[in-house]
Amino acid sequence: MRHLQALTMSKHALPSSRGFFHELASRNKAPILPPNQIRNYSNYVSLLSSCKTLNSLLQIHARLTVSGLQNDHLTNAHLIKSYLLFLKCDFARFLFDSLPNPSVMLYNSIIRAYSRTKNHQEAINIYHCMLNKGLEPDKYTFTFVLKACSGALYFKEGILVHKDIIVRGLERDAFIGTSLVDMYCKMGDLKLARKVFDKMPEKDVVAWSAMILGLSQSEDPIEVFGFIRSMQLSGVELNLVSILNLVPAVSRLGDIDACRCIHGYVIRRGFDAIVSNGLIDMYSKSGNIDVGRQIFEYMPDKDDVSWGTMMAGYAHSGCFLDVLELFDRGRGENVRMNKVSVTSALTAAAEMRALGRGTEIHDFARQQGIDSDVAVATPIMTMYARCGEVDTAKQLFQGIKGRDLVAWSAIIAAFVQSGYPQEALSLFRSMQNEGLQANKVILLSSLPACAEVSSLKLGKSMHCCAVKANVDLDISVGTALVSMYAKCGFFALALTLFNRMPCKDVVTWNAMINGYAQIGEPFPALEMFHKLQLSELNPNSGTMVGLLPAFALLNNLDQGSCIHGKIIKCGFESECHVKTALIDMYAKCGSLSGAEFLFHRTGCRKDEVSWNVMIAGYMHSGHAKDAFSAFCQMKLENIQPNVVTIVTVLPAVAHLSALRAGMTLHAYVIRMGFQSKTPVGNCLIDMYAKCGWLDHSEKIFHEMKNKDTVSWNVMLAGYAVHGRGSCAIELFSRMQDSGIRLDSFSFINVLSACRHAGLIGEGRKIFDSMSKQHQLEPDLEHYACMADLLGRAGLFNEVLDLIKSMPMEPDAGVWGALLGASTMHSNVQLAEFALDHLDKLEHKNLTHYAALSNTYARSGRWADVGNTRSKITKTGLRKSPGYSWV
Repeated sequence: MRHLQALTMSKHALPSSRGFFHELASRNKAPILPPNQIRNYSNYVSLLSSCKTLNSLLQIHARLTVSGLQNDHLTNAHLIKSYLLFLKCDFARFLFDSLPNPSVMLYNSIIRAYSRTKNHQEAINIYHCMLNKGLEPDKYTFTFVLKACSGALYFKEGILVHKDIIVRGLERDAFIGTSLVDMYCKMGDLKLARKVFDKMPEKDVVAWSAMILGLSQSEDPIEVFGFIRSMQLSGVELNLVSILNLVPAVSRLGDIDACRCIHGYVIRRGFDAIVSNGLIDMYSKSGNIDVGRQIFEYMPDKDDVSWGTMMAGYAHSGCFLDVLELFDRGRGENVRMNKVSVTSALTAAAEMRALGRGTEIHDFARQQGIDSDVAVATPIMTMYARCGEVDTAKQLFQGIKGRDLVAWSAIIAAFVQSGYPQEALSLFRSMQNEGLQANKVILLSSLPACAEVSSLKLGKSMHCCAVKANVDLDISVGTALVSMYAKCGFFALALTLFNRMPCKDVVTWNAMINGYAQIGEPFPALEMFHKLQLSELNPNSGTMVGLLPAFALLNNLDQGSCIHGKIIKCGFESECHVKTALIDMYAKCGSLSGAEFLFHRTGCRKDEVSWNVMIAGYMHSGHAKDAFSAFCQMKLENIQPNVVTIVTVLPAVAHLSALRAGMTLHAYVIRMGFQSKTPVGNCLIDMYAKCGWLDHSEKIFHEMKNKDTVSWNVMLAGYAVHGRGSCAIELFSRMQDSGIRLDSFSFINVLSACRHAGLIGEGRKIFDSMSKQHQLEPDLEHYACMADLLGRAGLFNEVLDLIKSMPMEPDAGVWGALLGASTMHSNVQLAEFALDHLDKLEHKNLTHYAALSNTYARSGRWADVGNTRSKITKTGLRKSPGYSWV
């Protein structure tokens, strides 16, 4: 009875004790041994030891309870251990709580079982209960509780346990030392891990392997190779676990020579059959996917892990067609597709914008019952988001029962990565409305969305969330905050936060360098780079990628070439994103030959990013035809154009007025589901307007769901080009009524429309409203528009008054507008006055002299016409020949 009362009164037994006793009662139907044999203790122990199933164990426990042997301490100890073998922690805990004085061995068993079942918090609670009862932990206790701290990522708790270990003089024990190394490595503190490791008097291969895994997963995995040399010099040979722990480092570094060395080693040691999956992963991520495929095909016994690894390798290499082909083949051969395989297939479908294939894979995941798993649900939602099915992605998210922070972070990250920052931020607000507090993962997913839409207010709100969650001083969160403030253009805040960070890594420095370069401030970017060089940190490939745009902004090919030399010296040139940044720098510095040379080199596979940069380089240099040819070649090489490609090539089509090519691109946009992307819609409006199909521009504009300021500006520009002044003014009024933020380009476009349509009164009102109502100061282009508008109407006194009132010196655009208007009205005096100023700004520009000559001719001043033409001949000016589009 005491046993049953203790179980009933236990606080842990209360929720599920009924189920436990029900299990015992249901098993107590017939004795599996005669009563006289059950009372024989040795028979009972041997019978418990021989239990192969939980059912047989429950039957024995039921008979013991009926026979009255359950009160024996040793009996309960054996029962607890038996239940723990079947990972039935709740049953074992009922019995454990009933014992008056459990031994240290039993405590160890319970702690170990909770750790193995990933109930880390309860394992730590049992450890504290043990200490409160005055029991002395042994080395096994510490080994098990350190594993629980690692699993729960309880760093502070781990430090406290470590202090207990030091107090008891057990730090140098091989088992405990290895557990400490493993814990610190998993928590990312390699300095403490190495400190413990170096103190260990005897290091076996297990301790070395734990350290290898930590270094492999660190920010600088190259250190692991020096560590392995030290291991071999100490006389310890790598075993199977050591090699498998080395795989993440080689895969992340993409070191093909290291792959080959490890491959040769495992063949000599006879590990190749066991390590095949690791070899596939290493070769795939080192850019040698073909060797990975050969290993896969020669494997005699391919399991689901092999298929998943091969598909993940193809996905990593951007070979998405191969991923789907392998997925179909595996299903055809009745291979059990695991979560990695399904995730890779979904990623491939998402990248290819293949909604049909993605839906098929979703159906397969549903049939397998794994679609509700967060690891699979996330790529499913991402696939629908990437394919433009935002509503479907949201519906799937709403269907997840018991949504926790993991689910929220998954859907927010999916929308951010798919190019829907507004939707991501809307979800962040919804999460807060449901009373959930943002954690580190949520903030890291959401902060880039704030940067995308320049939402400083929400960014500051997230900063407050980081402070409340006590993660604002975390390196990754701090870096994300610095990057957010920098991309929002608030460098004072970014710099303040940067300087306050107690610990900065190279990624933090890169965020500042990138931020300055992206807003067109090359000198501060270079200054930050020099400060980074003076610090203890070494620039990485990301630093170079952030720095190269600064030289493009300065148009400084010499300094850019010097950095190229440094990149080669540091061994970064083989990295695709560095090579792409170099192509961009050379193209923007006017060296298309240098850009083309790098682009066509075979050291790195050409992906859609490098093609996009090359197309943009051609456009930047004014080679629209070459840009469109590069796009056609990209498609011939089976590289799938993405949204950036479309946004890059459509201006080339508009420049060439190639309407047929533009319509073909429009059809491709619809087929790939890109029409919902605002930048694509903006480019289509511009393309059709410049190709003469303004009605198509209007149709696309009115159908756009997410219009931004650029959308309205492009439509205004279209009306201006076609001389539709009244339509432009009406659209401008609607723009203000809709609450759209007006910018400088909005006023340039509407004033240009007024200029072409001769709408003088409307133009005056709009120009005056710039500073009075919208707090925007007119610049030279706005003054040039007004000078042209007033000059065309013959209001020369007003034009001169306008020029005199300008807060800056008039440029060639303003004087050119006056010259053009003077020519139109045959006002020789003003034309000469305008040309005098133009000649100082643009000396030897034949166009201006030709305009003055025409003014003289219209006024019948033929002698002045002759003198002007004689002056043109003496100075050697020549008119560029015109040519026809036809």
